[in-house]
Amino acid sequence: MQRHLISAADLTRDDAVLILDTAEEMARVADRPIKKLPTLRGRTIVNLFFEDSTRTRISFEAAEKRLSADVINFTAKGSSVSKGESLKDTAQTLEAMGVDAVVIRHGASGAPYRLANSGWIDAAVINAGDGTHQHPTQALLDAFTMRRRLIGRDAGLGQDLSGRRITVVGDVLHSRVARSNVDLLHTLGAEVTLVAPPTLVPVGVESWPCEVSYDLDSTLPKCDAVMMLRVQRERMNAAFFPTEREYSRRYGLDGDRMAKLPGHAIVMHPGPMVRGMEITAEVADSDRCTAVEQVSNGVSIRMAVLYLLLGGNEPALTHARPPVSHRHPSDERFARPSGSEEK
Repeated sequence: MQRHLISAADLTRDDAVLILDTAEEMARVADRPIKKLPTLRGRTIVNLFFEDSTRTRISFEAAEKRLSADVINFTAKGSSVSKGESLKDTAQTLEAMGVDAVVIRHGASGAPYRLANSGWIDAAVINAGDGTHQHPTQALLDAFTMRRRLIGRDAGLGQDLSGRRITVVGDVLHSRVARSNVDLLHTLGAEVTLVAPPTLVPVGVESWPCEVSYDLDSTLPKCDAVMMLRVQRERMNAAFFPTEREYSRRYGLDGDRMAKLPGHAIVMHPGPMVRGMEITAEVADSDRCTAVEQVSNGVSIRMAVLYLLLGGNEPALTHARPPVSHRHPSDERFARPSGSEEK
């Protein structure tokens, strides 16, 4: 593993499979009565969020606390950033506090890379989403969910997604999730098809390791997983499609379209879902939709990433203690502590 996790494109196949396999170990912790490991005890991690977030921020915080790290949550609102403080000054403040890792979400593409390579801070940097660029842990949790559903929890260990066909549908132009998934799924051997209106397909997409289609109905019968993307109105500065109804009619996933999927295929969504726009309530609440499962898997993936970046020199899970031998009361070796013989 490298020191930072900035882009899904930085991961090799072996890196990605190691993270997925480690996440399987971490997932077992969630089944315990006490969901804690001592792996990162004494380490300090800052969640540096310059954009609103629910799933990603809470997921990282849960992962950090399950690994026993000390957690500091930083949000731009209510901080000196609202007074004009720069990223450099914020980073140097964190450096002075001696943090070990920074999980950063920023509206500017490239901000995590800048933080990792500027020399402002001597800590591991994990990209939790930057602009329209990358969101590597989301791609990892999506791949983890696909491997579990399509191959199996135990059967999937050590396996990639070779030969699997994944369709990503929606606002690709503004989506860091789409970019990250294309990079990671290609690395893991999957075949990716992007489906979107022509206005929401990025310039230069022909150089991406994927296919592009404008017809959703033709791609559904031959895919193993279909990932629906939210239309990101907050990043739009023009009219990219005529009406919401028109978009939903051509690129939304409803019950009729879901019926065209192969029997084993799953429906995914990174959240938050806009029900009635890109996905109907019928599909979102069906057994084939993994949206809630993805949130749960996100905690395991982020535990794996933090463990491998910060604590990977010791076992991920502490081994069970050997069973205590059955002692008979007459056994003199256990009758009294050594040196306590009666005088």
